[in-house]
Amino acid sequence: MPKQTVIKELAKCKHPQSRKTLALARKIKKISNREKIKLGHAAKANIIGKKLAWFAEKLEGREQPLQPSEYEQLIDLYLQRFDEELEQIKIVQSIGKHRATQHAARESVIKTTLGSEVQNFNSGGGLELPDLCDPVQFKLFQDWDGNAASIQHLTLKFISRKSLQASNAMAKEDKMTE
Repeated sequence: MPKQTVIKELAKCKHPQSRKTLALARKIKKISNREKIKLGHAAKANIIGKKLAWFAEKLEGREQPLQPSEYEQLIDLYLQRFDEELEQIKIVQSIGKHRATQHAARESVIKTTLGSEVQNFNSGGGLELPDLCDPVQFKLFQDWDGNAASIQHLTLKFISRKSLQASNAMAKEDKMTE
């Protein structure tokens, strides 16, 4: 039953503590909780979509999959994406006494985000990204339309600096044996 219909039925109820009123209130709460969960999934997909869109923009026009060292450099570039904005915030804050706290909220959000991303990439589990070194995954990523809803068709794995360096060393070893 749609939420609007339930709300109309609730308005018709005479007594606030009747069994019918309480049942309809429970039904409304259940529907609203379901909608909150849907919004949470949509927000997560939107965040991942923005991250993947940044990578898609940088790889536009490329035909071959990335080498592990190239992928590492691209991720380092991704981790530096807010440097210019942080510099602008510092300039604004240094101009006058009253502007010292201007944009402080944005600055703290950026620093928190970057801190966790850098820590995850360097010594943690890694960043959740598609494996752009794999030719099949690279082709799927190139064919991705940029829609947050179609992210589920991409296979994302946790990419860390350690894993990229290990695969880079294996690639060099394979070239030496050939």
